[in-house]
Amino acid sequence: MSDESGAALTPVKFAMVGYGFGGRYFHTPLLVAAPECDLVGVMTSSTERQALVAREVPGARTFGSLAELVDAGVEAVAISTPADTHSSVTEEALELGLAVVCDKPFAMSPDAARHTVELADARGLVLSPYQNRRWDSDFRTVQKLVTDGALGSVTRLESRFERWAPERGPGRAGGGTVLDFGSHLMDQALVLLGPATSVYAEWRIRDRGLDDDVFVAVTHASGARSHLMGSWSQSAPGPRYRVTGTKATYVLGPADTQEDLLLAGETPATLGERWGVEPPDMYGTLHTGTTSAEYATERGRWDLFYPTFARAVRGLNPPPVNPRDAVATANALEAARVSATTGAVVPVPAS
Repeated sequence: MSDESGAALTPVKFAMVGYGFGGRYFHTPLLVAAPECDLVGVMTSSTERQALVAREVPGARTFGSLAELVDAGVEAVAISTPADTHSSVTEEALELGLAVVCDKPFAMSPDAARHTVELADARGLVLSPYQNRRWDSDFRTVQKLVTDGALGSVTRLESRFERWAPERGPGRAGGGTVLDFGSHLMDQALVLLGPATSVYAEWRIRDRGLDDDVFVAVTHASGARSHLMGSWSQSAPGPRYRVTGTKATYVLGPADTQEDLLLAGETPATLGERWGVEPPDMYGTLHTGTTSAEYATERGRWDLFYPTFARAVRGLNPPPVNPRDAVATANALEAARVSATTGAVVPVPAS
């Protein structure tokens, strides 16, 4: 592995902080598969998870604190702890001089997100929200269609994360579906269509007192609109995307399959160039009003996130996700929470 000049790139010494569902399946396999990263170990206080690490990540050590990671020479951490600890753990890591990848939601409030980003700036450290779904096969396809002009000017984005898995919804620490699925849905909408100016939202409060069956209507400064839907208790999920422009509409039913691959034990290392490649029966359709044609789905590339972050730590490129994007997302999601509570259209402050 080398940098753009051809010089050898020294792998970044990484540690995983947390080994729950996210750390175990969405981070550790990708870190292990990236030659640019050297996974030194995992920080977890759970004896059960320490045993899992020993069995599933050969050679990785377990640690009890961030300070122990620093003493072991770790340079960067990926944080996948309960959502309501993300800000405090990230800031402790930054204070210790560690570069940080923080899972979603990046913070529980806009003020907390802003404070963390300012701390990283002050310390001169690389910080990136783990918005890995920017590298979903389906979203990359939508981006290509927009960039190529195949849709014309986009007027409406309809985007869904809907599942029938009520037992897997976010717990109280996760803040509900607005912050859970909403972190990805809103991030993608802002990346595709630009800043939000106002939001209207609806939700259903489940028996645990947490929001679900979320609908968020976003008006963007460009004039385009996003309709974002998230649910853990939808027995008949709608299409992943319907994106309408002045020339055509793109509809995709099935969602990106990289999550399924990781849960099945596959990684970019085991599949190589087959990683993230969707089969033809997963393709969407491009409609012009008079014609309809199958449109090939772009390859999913979650495998690019950690190599890009490692190169950012070495000063070779920007981080994969600008941390200030997390502040913009937090502002829009906070407006959605206020709207769902009051029934009003809520303006989104500039980031």
